Amino acid sequence: MVRIRLAKAKDAEQILAIYAPFVTDMPTTFETVVPSLVEMQSRISETLEGLPWLVCAEDHQIAGYAYACPHRSRSAYQWSVDVSVYVAQDFRRRGIGKELYRNLFKILATQGYYNAFAGISLPNPGSIALHESLGFQAVGIYRNVGFKLSAWHNVGWWQQTLQPHSPEPPQPLRPLPEVLADQEFLLE
Repeated sequence: MVRIRLAKAKDAEQILAIYAPFVTDMPTTFETVVPSLVEMQSRISETLEGLPWLVCAEDHQIAGYAYACPHRSRSAYQWSVDVSVYVAQDFRRRGIGKELYRNLFKILATQGYYNAFAGISLPNPGSIALHESLGFQAVGIYRNVGFKLSAWHNVGWWQQTLQPHSPEPPQPLRPLPEVLADQEFLLE
């Protein structure tokens, strides 16, 4: 059975197994050293203090994950997040990335976020297709912004509106535990 749920620190080992090839073999992420198990556990726990980190589990195997992090640190940016999704090689092209993102966006919008941004190392037609199929729109390119695997890489940026913008000041963001307690999500 496949289900989307909140990540747990104990998922870190399987999450690392998905993430490591992106670090070592591809320019998808600009990390160049695979994080330790302790570091990944810490990232999951720290993210879940305020933002969602979801996993797609098939039986007891993690097939993919998606999470959000703050877009920038200045206070006027607080209603915007950056998002990422990673799917294990054996589970790609099954709609897992879309389902993870749909659930992530539902939670983020309920928390009060308005904008989600995704940075995609170029070229990456599969990731671009996934993001654009969900309504993301290209907004710009950072040219030659990162050097990895003996080459300079561009990063394209895509934006998704999570809820309509209003001329009124936005409400304060709702804490993640409050949102999850109030709403019916496909989560534990």
